Amino acid sequence: MTLTLYNTLTRSKEPFEPLEAGKVRMYCCGITAYDYCHLGHARTCIVWDTVRRYLQWRGYEVKYVQNFTD
Repeated sequence: MTLTLYNTLTRSKEPFEPLEAGKVRMYCCGITAYDYCHLGHARTCIVWDTVRRYLQWRGYEVKYVQNFTD
């Protein structure tokens, strides 16, 4: 099964191909906590952590960085 992503630039679905075979690097701009905490903050963390776990399950070596701005 191929991982397919939607490319907003070309407006089409494209197969995922890492820049380096077998390795994926991800950067997620996390939450900016300037007011009360809400469910959207958790959603950001959960969605990208799920993507990371899926890629690891598929056999990729994943380097994942996420920031939190205070």
